[in-house]
Amino acid sequence: MDRLAAEDMLLFVNAAITATGQREFRRGAAEQRLSLEFLHEYMAVNYRDLYAAALALDVNDHNAALIALRLLTTPGDAPAEQRRVEGRLIAARLRAMPPQRVYRLFRDLRRARVNNRRTRALIRDWIAARPDPVFDAVKYRAGVKVALRHAHLAPAGDELGSFLFAPARRAHYATPLLRTWRRAHYEKAALYELPYTVAEGFAARHGIDRAKFLERIAPRLTQLERLRLQTAAGRDGVGAVAADLATMPLTRLAGYALSLPVPERVARRGELTSALRAAARRACGPDAGRWGRVVAVLDDSFSTSGSAQKRRRPLVVALACHHLLEALAGEYVALWTSGRADALLAHPHGVTPLGDRVLDALGHEPERLVIVSDGWDNAPPGLAAEVLRVWRTRLDPDRRVSAVHLNPVYDADTFTALRLTPEVPTVGVRRAEDVPALVGFARLAEGTTGLGEVRAHLADRVARFLEGR
Repeated sequence: MDRLAAEDMLLFVNAAITATGQREFRRGAAEQRLSLEFLHEYMAVNYRDLYAAALALDVNDHNAALIALRLLTTPGDAPAEQRRVEGRLIAARLRAMPPQRVYRLFRDLRRARVNNRRTRALIRDWIAARPDPVFDAVKYRAGVKVALRHAHLAPAGDELGSFLFAPARRAHYATPLLRTWRRAHYEKAALYELPYTVAEGFAARHGIDRAKFLERIAPRLTQLERLRLQTAAGRDGVGAVAADLATMPLTRLAGYALSLPVPERVARRGELTSALRAAARRACGPDAGRWGRVVAVLDDSFSTSGSAQKRRRPLVVALACHHLLEALAGEYVALWTSGRADALLAHPHGVTPLGDRVLDALGHEPERLVIVSDGWDNAPPGLAAEVLRVWRTRLDPDRRVSAVHLNPVYDADTFTALRLTPEVPTVGVRRAEDVPALVGFARLAEGTTGLGEVRAHLADRVARFLEGR
């Protein structure tokens, strides 16, 4: 039973890292959501303490919100001490999530009619800790109203209350941002002092040309907004909306690079490559150069094109992992399934000859073998699994070479990231920045781990998470 519980927990963590309930290349959104809902229900009912502890791991924000919602919806299923631990874990995770995600969770709690004392306290404490309540009220107005009403909280001041619930009744605001919001209704220049998402609505109302609006709002954009708008701004001939590549996280930077047309990637090769390598060095920190001889098998087959909701996501993760592994390794060899040698020009194409590439990788005599793929080995089918099985059982039974399969895609049919073979652990990956921690976690997925070891690992991660480390 302990072995089964350990396997169930590892399966759930892999799913919670990769699955977002959106369409993947081979599975629709409805299948994804149904599969994920079953997993959450199964874990919450059978292993509630382990389920809650997953909040301290590298699960994505979508699943973190689902965990918090389910725990808050079923307080009677846990003893008092467990509820206290859950409350601390949920509070810590909410502090780490983007505010729009948190406000969406509060909306879902209201829709589910979950309004117990613990829920109200969590909402109260999270709102009280927000650095700028006025900014939140302007940018996330609907979410703030839902949260305050649901937790029976009073706004921080009469002006804020008027703005949220009766904005037309007040003729004047003393708070600068609220005064600017009011001016933006009749003064075009005022909207450029507002957050981008708010200003965009006013710009449409005033009929302002899109290119002119983007150029003037550029100083107000956040880094993520700059990244999202840069391609659109380029089409409109606006050069001011430029993302700062020097500070961009590795996986986002890889996604930006792959969104560019190939000729532009070639023209900006030096800039993009330098930025990717710098981001990789930041991500690996003190581990840079300590991984010895690393050989990576990287999937750039047609299935890495992803879906309309997750465009090129598997290829983005592969490119980001390529640069991270290059920074972590003392010696590094990258083998793309397409056979290309220029990572910056990667694009989804062809079948997935993982078996051939794994054979090539083993020929380089690595100390670490890392495979980044969705697990669909189809040229020919099953060759990679057989190569890895023979290698592990006949050539490397003592496991002198560390091997791990990183899979960025959730498979609804198997309720986890699809495995290549039991001989090599598979862990889900969402961001390349998490790879060092995930490779450590892969040891628990080797297939020989007991529940005690999993609990010890989770207890350590929970303690560090609650201490903010």
